[in-house]
Amino acid sequence: MNIDELLADARSHLRRVRADELLRLVDDGALVVDIRPVELRTRDGEMTGALVVDRNVLEWRLDPASAHRIPEIRGYDQTVVVVCNEGYASSLAARTLQQLGLTNATDLVGGYQAWLRVRR
Repeated sequence: MNIDELLADARSHLRRVRADELLRLVDDGALVVDIRPVELRTRDGEMTGALVVDRNVLEWRLDPASAHRIPEIRGYDQTVVVVCNEGYASSLAARTLQQLGLTNATDLVGGYQAWLRVRR
């Protein structure tokens, strides 16, 4: 399996969120998690309302059963929207969260760059 196939497989399990849908989901209690590295957040800006979690610790911070979980994670049925820069790494990360049991994990189509275009 190559990366394109892996990405397609991950996305086949996600109900991906468009940037224009994100505020409604947040209003309904979704947790938005920004996994962009500090260099991209410094260059492009922070995502208002998003919780920053480094990609290398994402699973430990969002697994409700983990001793290292963040307090914002309430349970396995919570909606979590993962955001990366352009919506690729976030798809893989969201699928991994689903495999941990977070059944409503998904990602933002087009990532932070799509969100920026909608916000302008």
